[in-house]
Amino acid sequence: MKMNARFQQGSSKLFTIVFWLLLMGSMTLFFNGFIENQQNPNRHLVEMEAGLGTDVVLQRNQAGHYVAPGFINGHEVTFLLDTGATNISVPGGIARKAGLKQGRQAMVMTANGVVPVYATQLDTVQLGAIKLQHISAHINPHMTDDIVLLGMSFMKHLDMTQRDGTLTLRLPGV
Repeated sequence: MKMNARFQQGSSKLFTIVFWLLLMGSMTLFFNGFIENQQNPNRHLVEMEAGLGTDVVLQRNQAGHYVAPGFINGHEVTFLLDTGATNISVPGGIARKAGLKQGRQAMVMTANGVVPVYATQLDTVQLGAIKLQHISAHINPHMTDDIVLLGMSFMKHLDMTQRDGTLTLRLPGV
């Protein structure tokens, strides 16, 4: 009889532990997705047919930035749209993975001060349905995150409309 009571007590403890582990795991998955969606609400880009072309519509994240997935020379990246940046700024780690070649060195002013960067040319840059070729960029070996700053060397080729927390991008004349 004592053995049966101990078995039931042990089973009850095991059930309680498994229950709490499953609950905590489920909550972790839910909140990770929730937080990621707050940081990048554009993981799945919205594209709208507009005349002969396609508009790319981005939602502003909780920090007020526009973050979106895209491609550089066919390599998947995450862009942070930065109208204050003259060029696309590619972190050194991403540049190595994408096989980008370092050109001449230049000094640029960043939020972290003056840093050396290296000129490069991107064969293709794609954001949703918008794909441009032969775009100037620079490689910044001091950027340690996996976010590419999508500067004006790309965005100057687009018509942009910002309204109510959304940014609509389209190729001009389309």
